[in-house]
Amino acid sequence: MQYWLVKSEPDVYGFDQLVKDGRTRWDGVRNYQARNNLRAMKTGDLCLFYHSNIGLEIAGIATVLREHYPDPTAEKGDWSAVELGPVKPFTRPVSLTEIKNHPDLQQLGLVRNGRLSVMPVRFDEFSTLLALGSTEL
Repeated sequence: MQYWLVKSEPDVYGFDQLVKDGRTRWDGVRNYQARNNLRAMKTGDLCLFYHSNIGLEIAGIATVLREHYPDPTAEKGDWSAVELGPVKPFTRPVSLTEIKNHPDLQQLGLVRNGRLSVMPVRFDEFSTLLALGSTEL
């Protein structure tokens, strides 16, 4: 299993909406590195759902329900989408400030390259973030 972090603005599509919908297509990614990360996702992988711009916090955990396929929203280019479903909300959201201040998270993509919308997360980072959010799987 691999671990990921996906970012979305909560006023556009937040974790609560994913819970309500039960699944969603993760599309509209227009960065090659993020696209390649989408293509590396496998069914059952876990994703930290990060609220960007508003909130700036990890709000929940999602899982990959469908591996990459051509993004139907792309008018041109070679872009991909995946489908995600909710696993559970974080008991306590973990803020970007907490993440940046934690010594074990300094190599996390969110700290090193905050603009990337889909990024891998190491197991130890995933575990640390769950602990910070008082969340168990």
